[in-house]
Amino acid sequence: MRVDGLPAWEASYRVVFDGSWATVRAEASVREAGGTRSLALRREPSGRWFDGDREIENCRGALDVDLGLTPSTNTSAIRRVALGVGAQAELTAAWVRFPELTVEPLRQRYTRLSPREYLYESLHGEDVAFRARLELDGSDLVVRYEGIFERIELPD
Repeated sequence: MRVDGLPAWEASYRVVFDGSWATVRAEASVREAGGTRSLALRREPSGRWFDGDREIENCRGALDVDLGLTPSTNTSAIRRVALGVGAQAELTAAWVRFPELTVEPLRQRYTRLSPREYLYESLHGEDVAFRARLELDGSDLVVRYEGIFERIELPD
């Protein structure tokens, strides 16, 4: 993948959720020409987040991880908040930036526009810093993230 003129890199990730779609663990690694870096996050039931043994205090209380390179973690947040059409919810996620693998809190708002469409907004103070429409399939998986991601069907 190329981002903002940076050299090519490859990422892999694994996320584990509990029965309510709250994040339990998230692992990510980035391989670049200079080597591989990894991140191993875990969220305790108390709401405390850890990278290895180091607590990420500013993410305390967040239930969701948001991996900046994939809409799969938007899917888990959507499933967890289970909004009716016209409803909205604000949450704070532990946001992982790629390829840096840094973690910071990110306030987000989801608004359900129709049975298969949401408006996603990231918030900075009271301002909307970013917004995009998300389209879901019948299993509530994000299949289109406006301007960033679209699932394609491969021929059989």
